[in-house]
Amino acid sequence: MPKCIVAEDEKLLSAALQRELAKVWPELEIVASCEDGGEALDAIATHRPDVAFLDIRMPGLTGMEVAAAASEASPQTLIVFVTAYDQYAVDAFERGAIDYLLKPVVADRLAQTVARLRSRLSDAARHVRRTGDLARDLVDRFGTGPDEPLTWITAGAGKATRLVLVDDVVYFRADNKYTLVATAEGDVLLSRPIRDLLRQLDPKHFRQIHRSTIVNLRQVASVEREDSGKGCVHLRGRPETLSVSQPFMALFRAM
Repeated sequence: MPKCIVAEDEKLLSAALQRELAKVWPELEIVASCEDGGEALDAIATHRPDVAFLDIRMPGLTGMEVAAAASEASPQTLIVFVTAYDQYAVDAFERGAIDYLLKPVVADRLAQTVARLRSRLSDAARHVRRTGDLARDLVDRFGTGPDEPLTWITAGAGKATRLVLVDDVVYFRADNKYTLVATAEGDVLLSRPIRDLLRQLDPKHFRQIHRSTIVNLRQVASVEREDSGKGCVHLRGRPETLSVSQPFMALFRAM
């Protein structure tokens, strides 16, 4: 059975796409349903699916960035982009081996996509076009982050509430239902899950390096690659190091 992941941050759209896929491709096994780019990249690296349906606009990493990293983490995975922004991407996708679907997904168009994917998966001698270069070329056209990124946050520090400029944050780390906010002046707790932050941080400066960690790139002194394929981030002005999971190392190589 072919394996698939679906990455779409809007739950209703994700559910609708999965229902339509079940109709036109009943033998397809959806092994993961993801709500942000980091989760999608982890799922691709873990499951190495035959197909990945990636929303272009997602919290954290965009579909383009996930595809660029996935070309190393799971090069055999066929990427289908799901987008509401066809004015820049349609011609580029049509020239390549990558397919695309426009929102809202139309059953007939999905059936065409499935037929194309089935044909490629059944061809033992197929040569799957790598998606990294095309994805990186299109990242700038689409942009990578929210229209209004966060500039400051309020976090608890004992009995006080502290105002923290986002630019002063060294990294964010998930801590149960809270998020640890590490700054040069000390650590505070934010009563929001880290996934919510991914939707609002400027990805030009903040990158997810682990499912539980987002780092401010301006606070990174160096990145050390380990023999296991994972990595280690050394910070400016703080003694601790941060682990980089293996799928996210590809993002640093692409920078």
